[in-house]
Amino acid sequence: MGLSSLNPFASSSTPTPTTPKPSADGAFIAPDRTSRAKCYEARDAFFQCLDKHGILDAIKDEDKASKECGDVEKAFGRECAGSWVTYFKQRRVMEWKKQQTLNKIEVEGGWVPEGAATPAASQPQMPK
Repeated sequence: MGLSSLNPFASSSTPTPTTPKPSADGAFIAPDRTSRAKCYEARDAFFQCLDKHGILDAIKDEDKASKECGDVEKAFGRECAGSWVTYFKQRRVMEWKKQQTLNKIEVEGGWVPEGAATPAASQPQMPK
């Protein structure tokens, strides 16, 4: 996190995240089904790009992710609320770590509760 990220007036190469629109009473309007579908599609495209370039953590490796997947990341930021973008990026890393832990337990002969492991195909396959 650089100093420019602390300055609200500094320009940034990352897209400005969308924010929910307030309703007449001031509460925020939740995204509808179509908006959520667009967000999920943009997220999936961004994660596919990260997988293609061997990037697991788009927050920690922000420079590399922006260089390799900048256009796709901008679309992700446009289609999803900023809090969703951050959440999905963090969840991607958490799910990968969870899967690695479950794999380790299974290899060591431990018991993994049924349904605890997610299908390996849905997890990013990152090199060690």
